[in-house]
Amino acid sequence: AKMGGPEVTGPAWEVSEKFLKTFLDHIKAGKNYATGEIGAPLDFITFHAKGGPKIVNNRVRMDMGTQLRDINRGFEIVASYPEFKHLPIIIGESDPEGCAACSEADYPHNAYRNGTMYAAYTASVFSRKYDLAKYHGVNLLGAVTWGFELENQPWFAGFRDMATNGVDKPVLNVFRMFGMMENERIKVDQSNLAYDFIKIRDQSVRGEQADINALASKGKNAVTVMVWNYHDDNDLEVEDANVSLKLVGLPNQNLRLEHFRIDQKNSNSYTKWKEMGSPQNPTDQQIRELEKSGQLVKLANPGNLTIKDGQAEINLKTPRQAISFLKISWEKPISLKTVSSVPIGTAINLNSTLRDQKKL
Repeated sequence: AKMGGPEVTGPAWEVSEKFLKTFLDHIKAGKNYATGEIGAPLDFITFHAKGGPKIVNNRVRMDMGTQLRDINRGFEIVASYPEFKHLPIIIGESDPEGCAACSEADYPHNAYRNGTMYAAYTASVFSRKYDLAKYHGVNLLGAVTWGFELENQPWFAGFRDMATNGVDKPVLNVFRMFGMMENERIKVDQSNLAYDFIKIRDQSVRGEQADINALASKGKNAVTVMVWNYHDDNDLEVEDANVSLKLVGLPNQNLRLEHFRIDQKNSNSYTKWKEMGSPQNPTDQQIRELEKSGQLVKLANPGNLTIKDGQAEINLKTPRQAISFLKISWEKPISLKTVSSVPIGTAINLNSTLRDQKKL
């Protein structure tokens, strides 16, 4: 059996920080009440991390910084113990807020769970978990969402679940995107972007600037890139952002480009349900339509990508709270040798504009 713990909630809180440290101190040097010896076995370390959404000006405002500060403090504590720094860390509950079983009817801010805001938040926050783990030099094994489907509940009631009455919500399609990524993370140049993990940890995503960023990976036959346009304020009336990605170090082969999208029109059962008039007793035909709309959508048939000197540029219009997933694949496997003195698939430059650079 693998032994771990302590599943304390919110290491950034003083009482939780003390509990986590007391637990690790006991494992390290406390009396083992089973054996009478000093110390106890520990195979992995766990804690919870939550955000804090609320209603501001009649709209939902998320608070990603609160969740990242929990994660940051948990990683910082683990890193302070040389004996445990190498152990796998599992964020046993990693969510935008605390109560999965609290519906929108009782807590209006939980309306975010039905639509694309939950999906875009998830894409953005997972990338920053990886960044924080690297920053502290700890071993992040994974993170678990405390989300589940409740039986015999109203449609789109605002519970923190991946589906409602068997119909997949937009957030589930983000996890489908993650599942399509290759096995090795590659660098995304963030030098000209509005946010990095430190800024979101300290300030959340506020003001006019959105968090437009990417997570990228590579394998022998493909590069995958997840791009999101996220903001803590759920304002969907802003103009789409123009996003330009420059991929460096691609093989000089015929490349195929596939584009999957989550937004207000695509991979979104909630929008379809509202278009139907928000029925609480949908017909069999409506349920079939909802099930279809809950699947991950490919925007267009695969197309060819133009390569020049191992480089390619992809331009996207990305709505607020939307996620694009790009898969660039080729037939002949490649090794990690260099093309034009650039390691294959090691850099993606991402730029974004909203009319002009001042808006971002």
